[in-house]
Amino acid sequence: MLGLLSFGQELSGYDLKKWADWSLKFFYWSPSYSQIYGELKRLEKAGYALSRVELTENTRGKRVYTITDAGREAVRRWARDAPVEPPVLKHGVMLRVWLGHLLEPERLREIIIQHRDYAEKMIRLARADAEGASEIPAWAYPEMVLRWSQRYYEAERDLAQQMLADLDELAARPRPKPVPGAYTRLRE
Repeated sequence: MLGLLSFGQELSGYDLKKWADWSLKFFYWSPSYSQIYGELKRLEKAGYALSRVELTENTRGKRVYTITDAGREAVRRWARDAPVEPPVLKHGVMLRVWLGHLLEPERLREIIIQHRDYAEKMIRLARADAEGASEIPAWAYPEMVLRWSQRYYEAERDLAQQMLADLDELAARPRPKPVPGAYTRLRE
């Protein structure tokens, strides 16, 4: 949340959700409203954010948040000094392929095709969002990350397509039977 507020605009929880869904969802997470509002309260209590109620015509007003100097320094310190850690790969489709011996070959193909199609959709969304970000000079870095996201999903699409070819190759060979004790031998 501090990172989103660091761009200098006053934002409501609704605005923060839109911004997160617009860009962060491609590479980090898409928070729920309850996560956003809970985190904003925590940040305000810690002195990292301030809020005020913005009154407008025809509405009861909305609470908007801004980052404090202490909040800006905290997020800057994290961005500058946090250790570079490898990304956590938790890939449900890969796990299902790993368990492919339990599935019918056509069902496994359907799963991979769904993943490939999802990646294609995400490529289009990331490309469109990057093009939108390119129109606003202050969003140069989010634009770069959106382009990285686009390339990531292009790689996912290509890997899924290669997995389909690997399945075709596997189908041409006799299907192996489980070997008792094979796991034990792999660990040795």
